Amino acid sequence: MPALNPGDTAWMLVATVLVLLMTLPGLALFYAGMVRKKNLLATLAQVLATCAVVTLLWFALGYSLAFRPGNGWIGDAGAAWLRTLQVDLAHGVVSRHALAPTVPESVFVMFQLSFAVITPALIVGAFAERMRFAALLWFMSLWTLAVYAPVAHWVWGPGGWLAAMGALDFAGGTVVHVNAGVAGLVAAAMLGRRIGYGEVPLMPSHLGWTFAGAGLLWVGWMGFNGGSAMAADGRAGIAILNTQMAAAAGTLAWMAAEWLVRGTPTLLGLCSGAVAGLVAVTPASGYVGPGAAVLIGALAGVASYWGATGLKRLLGADDSLDVFGVHGVAGLLGALLTGVLADPQIGGVSGSLVVQATAAGAVALYSAVATAAILWLLNMTVGLRVTPRQEHAGLDLSQHGERVE
Repeated sequence: MPALNPGDTAWMLVATVLVLLMTLPGLALFYAGMVRKKNLLATLAQVLATCAVVTLLWFALGYSLAFRPGNGWIGDAGAAWLRTLQVDLAHGVVSRHALAPTVPESVFVMFQLSFAVITPALIVGAFAERMRFAALLWFMSLWTLAVYAPVAHWVWGPGGWLAAMGALDFAGGTVVHVNAGVAGLVAAAMLGRRIGYGEVPLMPSHLGWTFAGAGLLWVGWMGFNGGSAMAADGRAGIAILNTQMAAAAGTLAWMAAEWLVRGTPTLLGLCSGAVAGLVAVTPASGYVGPGAAVLIGALAGVASYWGATGLKRLLGADDSLDVFGVHGVAGLLGALLTGVLADPQIGGVSGSLVVQATAAGAVALYSAVATAAILWLLNMTVGLRVTPRQEHAGLDLSQHGERVE
């Protein structure tokens, strides 16, 4: 195994902080600005609680299930409670993971934890303004262990069956965005529509917060994609460049589509387009050049605009903050385009559209079925949805006893 590299370690530490910043406060602000004022604090609380719950579950079992060898479907419990993590600085003993051999395993654990945190947190936007807080805690716990950890193992873990098939997912297009997007759609459908949906305007509380969150997501995504190189090298550099190109293209593509269809470009549309471009380039970021990244981002901006408008109407589910329309649609598009546009001179591998479609389809199917099963179980036990009276009052007051004056 190669020696520990201080440069790689320093970069991975920075990348980890950037990815965690995407959730706290990036995603929290992005979502809180889009919900109604009476649900603003509850949305912040849901994202914060998700981060805390997933962190301890990752320590207890999640990391082991995702990144221990095990078999093609799931890791084993050998690293539960991180008991295999060795940090004996007095004797120069520091454990490392085979997927990131030049950095301490503690850094790899924390970097992967930041991905495990943001993936279920994304789902919050799909059922915003109507899920009981107790149900959310149970859902995030079960989903992390039963859905995220196995899927991460399939694609990234040692011996994962999709990895063995040749599926390419540099930084989480399938593991994070297709997975969370499909789960969000299922959750939105099973919880039902918000009271007044489609009948009265459900106005955002503060789109300035959404812009601030989008900006933190954009900047943090440099660590999301660049850090997935697991080293401070040329792969990290091209991934960061591609991230910027795709975000810009997605922003302008959504803007153009909205301007053409509705006659006015909106700040919310610009922010959503940026996220769509970032999502779509994620699986391809270390495998393509900047020209391909611009194409991916532009196509994602247009596709996700349709996903949040036309497709949303066709599906009929109240996906409150367009988790499926943006993350699901752009994640799927990016996964497929990676199979078409992957450049062997950049990433050292060739893509396959068939393999990419198989991987995305398998993850989508498993995520949908497992998410539905978890939600059904919780609905039968703790109950998923707040009462109509609580929903009218707002989750800030009914779930947390707080409100914004």
